This record gives sequence, C-alpha cells and structure tokens, in this order.
Amino acid sequence: MKTTCVILAAGYATRMYPLCENFPKPLLQVGKKTILDWLVDDVSESCGISDFVVISNHKFLSIFQKWADDKKSSASISITVLDDGSTSNDNRLGAVKDVEFAIKTLGLKEDLLVLAGDNVLDFSFSGFVSYARAKGTTCIMRHYQGSVEKLRKTGVVVVDNTDLVLKMEEKPQNPKTNWAVPPFYYYPAKDLKMIEKGISCGCGTDAPGSFISWLVTKRPVYAFLMPGHRFDVGSIEGYEKIKTEYQGITIR
Repeated sequence: MKTTCVILAAGYATRMYPLCENFPKPLLQVGKKTILDWLVDDVSESCGISDFVVISNHKFLSIFQKWADDKKSSASISITVLDDGSTSNDNRLGAVKDVEFAIKTLGLKEDLLVLAGDNVLDFSFSGFVSYARAKGTTCIMRHYQGSVEKLRKTGVVVVDNTDLVLKMEEKPQNPKTNWAVPPFYYYPAKDLKMIEKGISCGCGTDAPGSFISWLVTKRPVYAFLMPGHRFDVGSIEGYEKIKTEYQGITIR
C-alpha cells in the first residue's frame, strides 16, 4: 500500500519573531536534529514511507530545498519541495488549500499522511498509520486536554466508544469534550477528492481541522488515541525549554 507523507511547512511563525522572521520553524534544531528531520526520519524508518512532499511558502523555498537536497543525499527517500506562492502571513493559502495544491500539482492519487511540520513528539507515527490503514477511512488523532483555554485554541471532537468521530469543532468557545485534535491526518486515496469538494462547499481552509469538521458530516472519520505527547513549539521561550528537555522519539 503506497502512502505519501505531505508535510505542511508554509507558515510564517509570526509568534516566534525575530527568531523565525527569516528562517522556517520546522528547521529549527532540537537536540541532534531539526524538527523536520525528527518527523521525516520516524515516518520513513517506522512506517515504511519513502515519498515526502514538503509544502513551503515562497519566502523560505530555497532554505527548504537546500535541506531536501542534503537529506536525499544521505537517506533513501524522495522529497519534493513545493512553493505555494505565498510571500507573507497575510496572503498565505491556509493548510487545507495547501493540501489541495499538492494533490493537484503532483497528481497525487495514493493515501496521504498529512503532518504539520513544526511538531516535536515523543512517540512514533507507526501505530497511527497501521490503525488508519486497517480502518480504510480518514483518521485523525485525539488526546486529552484538561485546559478549557487550550481547547478553545484547537480542534475538539466528540467520539463514540468505537473511536468514530460524531462531531468536530475548530476552536470552540464552549468545548463539548476534552478530546483535542493535533494536526496529524491520514487520508485514504478515495477521500482525496473530498478536499476540493469541501473547499467548494465552504469549509474553512486556514486550520487543517476545518476540513475534518466538514468531512465528518459526509464520511466516517475515526480518532486514534495519541500514544504519547506533542510538544508545542509556539514561542521562543517554549522552544528554549524543549531544546533542553527533549530526548527523542520512542517507537510505540
């Protein structure tokens, strides 16, 4: 079963200026690797996925291309870097349109593992990929979040006892559950055409979960219980803390 990993890396990380004003957050160093290297190495080594697409904005394209050229010379993987054409935070396409852009530009017709490129994790994606392949339908992740304030800044899902998503809301003011959704998605090939349809029907396009909020009303979507922790690289202070504490990925 062929799967391509699409990594969303076209953001501008304005909350981390001046550190990320002229350098992309996914290529910041954490421990012995960049954030992006941690993600790509895990996916390629534990999930058996060798084809990667990194979606960049125009501003950071050459930096990502240099990283990709160096990476391909030392690993048996394929990396395509796409320029989504945006030049600032004000004219960015948004995550959902970036995925659609990659599908149309490259003619992608296989399963997609879609990941935000600025996440630091202590677990592997292997369990999630196996789970999604077994389900044969679009899958997301969920984790318990006790803070209402944090739930208001993320996607939140209602699930039944089989993990089926009954409802998803992006950044709800009154969260209905404590199940938060990180930016990790598995789309089987049969659901790729639904992305364009969702956009045409008016689903949100900035946060990747906006499409899922629409899709759960059309197709079954399951929410895999996240087996570890996701560390937020959302501020310079948070980044400095992660650099000193992060130990790497554990296969589970």
